[in-house]
Amino acid sequence: MRIVICVKEVLDPDAVNNYAIAGRLEIGDDGMSLTQTAIPRLMNGFDEQALEAALRIKDTGVDCSLTVVSIGEDPSKILKHCAALGADSVVAIKTDAGALDGHGVATLLLAQIEAGGGADLILCGRQASDDDQGVVPALIAERLGMPLVTFARAVEASGSSLKVTRVVPDGDEVVEVVCPAVVTVSNELGEPRYPTAAAKIKARKVKPQVTSPADLGVADGDLAPRIQMIRQFVPTVQGNCEFIDGGSPAEQADKLIARLREESLLS
Repeated sequence: MRIVICVKEVLDPDAVNNYAIAGRLEIGDDGMSLTQTAIPRLMNGFDEQALEAALRIKDTGVDCSLTVVSIGEDPSKILKHCAALGADSVVAIKTDAGALDGHGVATLLLAQIEAGGGADLILCGRQASDDDQGVVPALIAERLGMPLVTFARAVEASGSSLKVTRVVPDGDEVVEVVCPAVVTVSNELGEPRYPTAAAKIKARKVKPQVTSPADLGVADGDLAPRIQMIRQFVPTVQGNCEFIDGGSPAEQADKLIARLREESLLS
């Protein structure tokens, strides 16, 4: 089984949130990009769980190869992390990912998957933490004519079929799908593993296979954005804190309950 995992490098969402809460998150003069250069970049968390899903399939003894693909100017850091975790091969599509919309990203990933001999299973994170759109897996599945299973919290392989446990509003839903297929993985999968020190040292020597849109036969016109960002802004964060006065904890509790009832928060 050939498994391809698509991963994306994003700004650390925790760091972005901290800047926003502190009122220090700034948008540049173009109105679309952040000015902060100190925010670290890392692998999208949902994509990391997609890789974990692939590793769990491999752990069960399924004969499979794991190929990780990423798009960017230099995604080698996250790709080496994938190699340290157990990916058999890593591929970097070198281009400006910020200039692409979901259609452009899907076009490049699709071209690389086909150039690499296709895939029996394509795993993606349910969405990216920077734009939260989650459209790329659906576009890949549609163009390849593959079934798409979303929001997986468990993926089990048996022969040419998969049993996928999906997260739904009412609990869990178990479905079966015949490969080839595209599956998006949610955070309910659980914490991804960490590479060992020895694996991290070994992965330092790994050189990702580097390709480009031209190498993949993708013309600039094929990557022209169909959706363009017009403006990005940081909303004003307001917080109000009110202290309850009182001579004793019991009096303070009574005043708090009375105030909550006034606000119709308690009946």
